[in-house]
Amino acid sequence: MLHTSDWHLGRSFHQVGLLDAQAQYLDHLVETVRSESVDAVLVSGDVYDRAMPAPDTVQLLSETVTRLVGEGAVVVLSSGNHDSAIRLGFASDLLARTGLHIRSSLDTIGTPVMVGDVAVHPLPYLEPAVAAGPLGTTERTHVGVLSAAMARVNADRVSRGGRSVVMGHAFVTGGATSDSERDISVGGVGAVHPRTFAGHDYVALGHLHGRQQVSESVRYSGSPIALSFSEHRQTKGSWLVDIDDAGVHVEAVDAPVARPLAVLRGDLEDLLADPRHTAAERAWCQVTLTDPQRPPAAMEQLRRRFPHTLVLQFDPQGAPVPVRSYAQRATQEQPLDVCCSFLDHVRSGHGPTEAEREVLATAVQAVRTGRATRDDEGQLAPARRQVGAA
Repeated sequence: MLHTSDWHLGRSFHQVGLLDAQAQYLDHLVETVRSESVDAVLVSGDVYDRAMPAPDTVQLLSETVTRLVGEGAVVVLSSGNHDSAIRLGFASDLLARTGLHIRSSLDTIGTPVMVGDVAVHPLPYLEPAVAAGPLGTTERTHVGVLSAAMARVNADRVSRGGRSVVMGHAFVTGGATSDSERDISVGGVGAVHPRTFAGHDYVALGHLHGRQQVSESVRYSGSPIALSFSEHRQTKGSWLVDIDDAGVHVEAVDAPVARPLAVLRGDLEDLLADPRHTAAERAWCQVTLTDPQRPPAAMEQLRRRFPHTLVLQFDPQGAPVPVRSYAQRATQEQPLDVCCSFLDHVRSGHGPTEAEREVLATAVQAVRTGRATRDDEGQLAPARRQVGAA
């Protein structure tokens, strides 16, 4: 089996579309199924990035599952918190006859997809407020609804016997998070313990975007593509899971990287000259500049060397600390001084040049003149109305 999750098809990365990179990953997935003779592809939630995906996103999924089934693999998709359970589950009973099993309904919990003699139990994302009633629990928490769902799964496992795999989309304690996951917790009750899934041979989880092992049998595959700069050190991919008479054997399968991520920090001049950053020239970059004074046209200068810079932040080091805050100064100064103080404030202690002060003075005078003209017209208007009335 190939355990994957969190495709987030249709996602953007800082306003850059990821569909081409996602298509490259799905090509890799099909090739892995072919080269490794994979029996089943498990996708544990967040197939789409939003409940109403764009047409080209739906088309990519349609083409991919058709190719995977064409390679002889059973495909099992479960819905995540980003998916619309109803839309993703359209015609699921009919599609199951072709080898594509979409599980997004609470009614299917406890009924496995059989892959050979292994029972695969896909659990859709369970929103506590929605799932608690149908699952017969009064505990409206993630722990409560997952425990109730696993009671159904465990009942089937006991009656059926044999090997079993559980697919889930949840936050399990012990997992490492990143910035790109949507928070599904309320008051800290979003996490469930790994022992919730005890007794099963393998637990294929989705939701956390870093590929990781939580316990002996519980793993996250992570997202196949980085979705935030907090993931720049992660190796993306999936898990190849062999289940045989000797036990469970798991191997990491790394995903192709369409464009790497780089997180850079330092003075602008150093970043533009340092040869250590050569690899970042083809990466999506997040840059934090530490210059005491904010450099002019910083993004334009950075993009000459790092053309794929997406995020620019400022953390000035060694800048003078003002004795009074800008707000305090603004209430005690004339309009021109307020403008100059503002420029001094946003530049961390570096005020306007003479030329800039001259421009500001001209602007302030223009505002005064315009206001005076409007005031004069306002004072004359009643008189004009009175003369007209006479």
